[in-house]
Amino acid sequence: IALGLAPYAAAQVTGEERIRWFREDKFGMFILWGPYSLLAGEWHGHRIPVGSEAEWIMQRFNIPVNEYREMAHGFNPTYFDAEKWVALAKAAGMKYLTITAKPHDGFAMYHSHVSDYNIVDWTPFKRDPVKELSEACRKAGIRFCVYYSHREDWEHPDGYGNNWDYDRSKKNFVKYLNEKSMPQLRELLTNYGPLGLVWFDRGMDTREHALEFVNMVRSLQPGCLINGRVGNYGAELLGDYQDMNDNGMPTGGLEEYWETPQTLNTTWGYSKFDQQWKSPGNVIQRLVEIVSKGGNYLLNIGPMGDGAIPEPSVRTLEKVGAWMRRSGESIYGTSACPLPEAPWGR
Repeated sequence: IALGLAPYAAAQVTGEERIRWFREDKFGMFILWGPYSLLAGEWHGHRIPVGSEAEWIMQRFNIPVNEYREMAHGFNPTYFDAEKWVALAKAAGMKYLTITAKPHDGFAMYHSHVSDYNIVDWTPFKRDPVKELSEACRKAGIRFCVYYSHREDWEHPDGYGNNWDYDRSKKNFVKYLNEKSMPQLRELLTNYGPLGLVWFDRGMDTREHALEFVNMVRSLQPGCLINGRVGNYGAELLGDYQDMNDNGMPTGGLEEYWETPQTLNTTWGYSKFDQQWKSPGNVIQRLVEIVSKGGNYLLNIGPMGDGAIPEPSVRTLEKVGAWMRRSGESIYGTSACPLPEAPWGR
């Protein structure tokens, strides 16, 4: 497959031009979805405890790669409907959407030509959800973004994180970066239209390696934002904005652009055991607090293995959307409030 420069890579843009939409939009949908969604928080009778991350199930129970790959063969999300998902985001007042193109388990949720371990070549589904979502977002006026786990990969022998199948002392991490991680990022930047941002995760081993990812995004899509997790946590910010910890909240306004990723229950990937759903009021209060401190709110839904979105998520987002239609002007395009919290709110 030809992977040259994307057609939208010609013009260079300033950091201020790049961040403008992010500063304006404030509220986005996060979608963590993959073969782990099929397991729904359980492996051979062992459950991921409620409050833990169901998408980490392969690592938590040290599931052998061959067994996990075999399970992934059965991933067939026939209820997936890109237009319905995007319509839900739009109805909730969300302005951008970020989907896991490759989570930590190494499985590509798009048609990758770098590895056949992807949803088109590996499963009976034979469709590309990333492509379908990108097209649905463009039609609906929602900014399309991708999540890519650039360091963590539990399927690749040289990727980071799987030390139960592969001997850590014999790994060649640079081989993984050159063989899989960088080429897959190039695919996403080249074949899926203009991206609003690439959401990296788990940091990187060295600043130099992180900069290789930054430079690829800058060269192929200069207008695309990069989140702060592209580089080492706690080190110099190499992306365009900072991410809080999962479900984190700063005590006050930050000097840099930032975003809080939170989830509608307590896990990111789908778990049938986790029914601790946030109420619409709770979501709205979090949104208002985050925005009043100058941040963006990236709210996660964890679709089920069959492609359906859990009904409690749908109900909550519909009610949040009704509030946003009345009060959205207090959210979009605003900056941090210089006043502390008042007794009546923010």
